[in-house]
Amino acid sequence: MSEHRVIRVHGARVNNLKDVSVEIPKHQLTVFTGVSGSGKSSLVFGTIAAESQRLINETYSTFVQGFMPTMARPDVDVLEGLTTAILVDQERMGSNPRSTVGTVTDANAMLRILFSRLGQPYIGSPQAFSFNVASISGAGAVKIEKAGVVTKERRSFSITGGMCPRCEGRGSVTDFDLTQLYDDSKSLNEGALTIPGYSMDGWFGRIFRGAGYFDPDKPISKYTKKELHDLLYKEPTKIKVDGINLTYSGLIPSIQKSMLSKDVDAMQPHIRAFVERVVTFTACPECGGSRLAEHARSSKIKGISIADACAMQISDLAEWVRELKEPSVAPLLDKLGHTLDSFVEIGLGYLSLERPAGTLSGGEAQRTKMIRHLGSALTDVTYVFDEPTIGLHPHDIARMNDLLLRLRDKGNTVLVVEHKPEAIAIADHVVDLGPGAGTNGGTICFEGTIDGLRASGTLTGRHLDDRASLKASVRKPTGKLSVRGADTHNLQNVDVDIPLGVLVVVTGVAGSGKSSLIHGSVAGRDGVVAIDQGAIRGSRRSNPATYTGLLEPIRKAFAKANGVKPALFSANSEGACPNCNGNGVIYTELGIMDTVSTPCEVCEGKRFEASVLDYHLGGKDISEVLAMSMAEAEEFFGAGEARIPAAHTILKRLVDVGLGYLSLGQPLTTLSGGERQRLKLATHMGEKGGIYILDEPTTGLHLADVEQLLGLLDRLVDAGKSVLVIEHHQAVMAHADWIIDLGPGAGHDGGRIVFEGSPAELVAAKNTLTGKHLAEYVG
Repeated sequence: MSEHRVIRVHGARVNNLKDVSVEIPKHQLTVFTGVSGSGKSSLVFGTIAAESQRLINETYSTFVQGFMPTMARPDVDVLEGLTTAILVDQERMGSNPRSTVGTVTDANAMLRILFSRLGQPYIGSPQAFSFNVASISGAGAVKIEKAGVVTKERRSFSITGGMCPRCEGRGSVTDFDLTQLYDDSKSLNEGALTIPGYSMDGWFGRIFRGAGYFDPDKPISKYTKKELHDLLYKEPTKIKVDGINLTYSGLIPSIQKSMLSKDVDAMQPHIRAFVERVVTFTACPECGGSRLAEHARSSKIKGISIADACAMQISDLAEWVRELKEPSVAPLLDKLGHTLDSFVEIGLGYLSLERPAGTLSGGEAQRTKMIRHLGSALTDVTYVFDEPTIGLHPHDIARMNDLLLRLRDKGNTVLVVEHKPEAIAIADHVVDLGPGAGTNGGTICFEGTIDGLRASGTLTGRHLDDRASLKASVRKPTGKLSVRGADTHNLQNVDVDIPLGVLVVVTGVAGSGKSSLIHGSVAGRDGVVAIDQGAIRGSRRSNPATYTGLLEPIRKAFAKANGVKPALFSANSEGACPNCNGNGVIYTELGIMDTVSTPCEVCEGKRFEASVLDYHLGGKDISEVLAMSMAEAEEFFGAGEARIPAAHTILKRLVDVGLGYLSLGQPLTTLSGGERQRLKLATHMGEKGGIYILDEPTTGLHLADVEQLLGLLDRLVDAGKSVLVIEHHQAVMAHADWIIDLGPGAGHDGGRIVFEGSPAELVAAKNTLTGKHLAEYVG
């Protein structure tokens, strides 16, 4: 019997795991600890959860599997005792502009049915209340063949949707600042267009000169109304230039197509800067930002329309649903009430259903996904959580702990990857990975109880009871940044002066308005560099060296030392191995089956053409350089014949933010969330901005690394920068020079400043939630 009571892993080698074997007790709460990059996620997500999901997917027909994400079998010898795994990770929800909290959790679907049954006046089926369905109607003749006779019949149809026709269900309309698109004192040939990529030398010049809608030598300010309209708004039209068929379209339709249809984060920095300059998003004047057409807003239940319901704070909406006693839709009200109560229980009662899903923080997105599982009737499931306490104030962590224990008590196995001591404390069983990160990690340092971990002498055990102490003296500010009348989301006309030249920590319970204040009123200003936890967009060809711009000076140095051109030292350009196109592996598509990747036999996975590897710099070829860790490379390029000051500066920053263990050529797709954020931080540290905004930089950081982060923040401040951190970690609060605490609660109970001052004053006052927890922490 006993072997069925554990999940047995034997010989796991995913990513940096070194033949790890471990037994995890079922029906208990097991916490995985260890420094960032030690292999926790590789063991929990990459091995156990991945194999469980793969085995379940294999029970479907091959045809159905073709529509599912394909998973190769993890590199592990034995996996036994697996149960169905449900992943609750912190991937930010897609920032599709049409996706809201209501659509993601199916609460909107239930509301739409409710309104189509009970709303007065009756306007149509549930899709009449959906802002993603447009109203269309049409009529025409159709040919029908019956018993060999073809007859024509007239048919008409109409679909009533709820989409606002003006903004197409997005809730906002875009306005273009035309002065940023062109300089109207110049003509097109003189380079009037200031849009990145639109030069008159290439295809665009050919199209604009050959279109014949306007004179390319006339200054734009002299254009007639029609000429200007054709330049800006003309719909795509086929034209012929020098016998070649081309398509001409006005500037605005082409910008909308090429730039505005993309996710903002996926754009290159110069294009993103251009879009932010040119385009202003304003609430749609017709639907007032509610995304819904007039008729959908006119149908009401007890004086409330579906737009009002979605705009309510969820905790209030739950009350309203409870008061609707309508036997004809009882099961629906029951389920909807339950979903809304789950929001409140999990501490998200301050959101509203109309909130765009892309604006949720990683922690909020993770808790929104939990809503689906709380009411689930499944038991004997393995729930896998990735740092569920992220974005939670110490006050909220206790609630999260209760939820995890409730999932366990329903008869489930709960696996949690976690760094916060308050969350590690509730574990039945602890697995500590390490001892270091990257190649120095990937082994099991300890298994057992919390008390055993404390006594074990491992890195986590030693730091488990660390408590930062309050600073004896705080730095004096050199100036201030004033915010007046901030009212983004739930902020209630906040006025605050943020001191500059010091370390400022903005804190408060989840939903109190911290991000709204900082991202709404501070982030857009000149000289402000905001670094969030959004994913880094990169293909499997991108790595830290290409992302940070580090490869540029290295390629040039290689080229100079060997008298050849820099493009040879790029695996994406001339130096690529011709067999695998510089991928290092060859992908074989097998139709409906998994794609197989095999290391390239010609370059042995090095990605470069053999002749390129004959060129050396400081005794190493380019593939050996890419295999180095950041820390080794920093020494290598710091002195001797391979000295490259430009590369050394970037490497020093990467080591500073604690990424010394990553190799230069590791694909970006394999980095953890904390690693991605620190990679962004390293990239931005070279920018000219004087004010840095960091959104929860302790995410994914081990207790031992938090000290290193505090050292880095201090160095930034000592170098004359102002650092503004949104954070819940008490060690960072204790270390601050100035604290701004928002609250007192979440949603419409928050949005006010409840304290400004030094950490010592906050602890002495003890009159806010944060103050109480910080006082307990510093003891």
